[in-house]
Amino acid sequence: MYHLYNTQLPSVDELGEVRYQMPMRIHDREGGLIAEFGDQRRFPVSYDQLPPVVVDAFVAAEDDRFFEHIGVDFLGLARAAIELVRTGEKSQGGSTITMQVARNFYLGREKTYTRKLYEILLAVKIERAFSKEEILALYLNKIFMGHRAYGVKAAAQIYFDKDLPELTAAEAAMLAALPKAPSTTNPVSDPERALARRAYVLGRMLKLGLIDQATFERSIDEPLPGRLYTSSEVETRAPYAAEMARRDLVENYGQEAYEMGLAVYTSIDPEAQQSATRALRQGLIDYDRRHGYRGPESDWSDWLEEDREALEKQLASTSRVGGLMPGVVLEVEAAGARVLVRDAGEVVLDLDSMSWACEYLDTDRCGPKPKAVDEVLNPGDLIRVEPVESRDGLAYRLAQIPEVTGAFVALEPSSGAIRAMIGGFDFFHDSEFNNVLRAERQPGSGFKPFLYSAALDQGFTWASMINDSPVVVEDGVRQGIDWRPSNYGRDFGGMRRMRDALTRSVNLISIRLAQAVGTPLVLEYAGRFGLPVEEWKPTLSMALGSYTLTPLDQAAGFAVFANGGYRVTPFLITEVDNPDDGVIDSHPAVSQCDNCPVDTADPSLAPRVISAQNAFLMRSGLRGVVREGTGVRAWRALEREDIGGKTGTTNDQRDAWFTGFGPGWVATAWVGFSSNGELGRRETGGKAALPVWIDFMRDVLPPPGETEQPPEGIVTAWIDPDNGKRVPEDHPGAIREYFDSTNPQASLPEKDAAAASGTSREVIDNLF
Repeated sequence: MYHLYNTQLPSVDELGEVRYQMPMRIHDREGGLIAEFGDQRRFPVSYDQLPPVVVDAFVAAEDDRFFEHIGVDFLGLARAAIELVRTGEKSQGGSTITMQVARNFYLGREKTYTRKLYEILLAVKIERAFSKEEILALYLNKIFMGHRAYGVKAAAQIYFDKDLPELTAAEAAMLAALPKAPSTTNPVSDPERALARRAYVLGRMLKLGLIDQATFERSIDEPLPGRLYTSSEVETRAPYAAEMARRDLVENYGQEAYEMGLAVYTSIDPEAQQSATRALRQGLIDYDRRHGYRGPESDWSDWLEEDREALEKQLASTSRVGGLMPGVVLEVEAAGARVLVRDAGEVVLDLDSMSWACEYLDTDRCGPKPKAVDEVLNPGDLIRVEPVESRDGLAYRLAQIPEVTGAFVALEPSSGAIRAMIGGFDFFHDSEFNNVLRAERQPGSGFKPFLYSAALDQGFTWASMINDSPVVVEDGVRQGIDWRPSNYGRDFGGMRRMRDALTRSVNLISIRLAQAVGTPLVLEYAGRFGLPVEEWKPTLSMALGSYTLTPLDQAAGFAVFANGGYRVTPFLITEVDNPDDGVIDSHPAVSQCDNCPVDTADPSLAPRVISAQNAFLMRSGLRGVVREGTGVRAWRALEREDIGGKTGTTNDQRDAWFTGFGPGWVATAWVGFSSNGELGRRETGGKAALPVWIDFMRDVLPPPGETEQPPEGIVTAWIDPDNGKRVPEDHPGAIREYFDSTNPQASLPEKDAAAASGTSREVIDNLF
């Protein structure tokens, strides 16, 4: 019969090069797992990687004569035939492991005589082409084991959180018990049936002499795991980065990306990612607390009437959100509340733990601070609790899920590699909307550094004096309606030095600079930084950040200042590996290029877009913002000379930004509402966003190094801060300022004729 049907049977040669469906796995820069995508969780192993106890368990459970027969067990088939005669029903009995390989790889699962015949003949053909060890490896890598696990290695990880060599005899028997009915006999879905099936396999192993009596008795009493370990391997929590990588891979490889076993390596730094997540979440929680308590998430009073077990089960089904734990209030008194918290049991919240919880009235107002706990909580309230470290160990305080959202992204400025990314408070609760990539919001004053860089390029200097007085822009709103921009606080400062204007983020001076430089040139200049200017128009409102950017756009733009003048293209994926072909894609090393075209699309090139001197002057100006301007909170917290940045706040405080740099890092923090609602009075970039940046940089910045030396062509001169003119070094109040001697459009400020020269060292007049 074999020779008769052989020409009709499929070739089995491809089994030697079989490609299993394997999930896509996303890794951080150190190889730690970030996420896994795909319906089938499978990790193929060779026969040499299978411990004897696993081989013995499956052979005992499925085919005890596997190493003796020719692919068909005629005694088993005879028993199946007798069962058919006795009951009138076809069964699966008599199938060898080799026959199951034939069925799994080539045939369906329907029970017909024709299919069984082909299964038998294919098994013989497979046995002629492959060794027993190869056939068993094919089987143990292919079989479905429940809960998305395919193959024994995936099943060992999901059910026991172990590698194959670590399995006990009881655990190996449990795995061998699964193929018959993986959805109903697995140890999590139905422990009782799983125990019975495991006992059968252990009994078979004992009968066949594969384990001794002592091992059998010990294994029979071994408890089941009782939970799944589907996320046990995840080492770096970066779901927004994982989703970004997943989209890119599906775009490049289609739906097959979920089955190709791709190992995707990213530029995510695991420690930086952890710091970014913690910093953004805390910043959003702090903002939320400043605006009061909105009340419980739900009323669980009815659940208090149920038994404790039912209440705990209901609570266990409520997930953590952004690290905030769900809890139900059991009892309340004036001095404290007893709360049942998921994963923590009963805790007591006192008045200090909710001192912030004034009643929320609106964005700008909340009621009086509570004087007793029962003013805030009631029995049955479903609330959130935040764990905090205290002198006495772990403590808890009242919290709530913020309605505000935010974003944080950190880059390596020299290459554009994304080191950390968090696109919202909680990926799995809020939404998968990644604010880092998709929140197109006005940057406000965060745009001003690009304008000031253009002004320096056109011959302005940090000592240039500019009028801080009211400006009227005709038809600035629309035809027939003038625009009268104002400063934050609606004050005016008269004549100001350009450095001071950046430090204080003076709106009116930005308008005058844009007028002087010319809005078409400002627009073109902003495009050099990679900003999306294609849809922008050269209007004066651009000077105040009226066109939208994403946080990633903003961070990439500031990277130009941080790295000395080179535009980098942010990237996340560094390498893609395939289990069969090795590396199939990789991001090239990025080289800074002084002579390549500014508009190059080559990802390996970072073209120079501003001069090294301009970049140095901008770093100096942005350090001044941190040292004594709108970003001074960063100086007070970090006390470092090598950091700089710029706040950004839009009209009605709808968006709060801070973008800044330090050695090896550039990062952007953004806080706002998804609805574009108002954040509230005084919720500026320096208050709402800057603390997030500070908390992150405190963790990642290296120890301070030597003071940065200016590039060639940067010279210094002493000036009078009141008028920007050159004065002797010993002139009262004189300050030292940097100037770019390589810029033919720039010149030193004129001397102050009224200042005595004395014997002070003066800058040589003809430096320019």
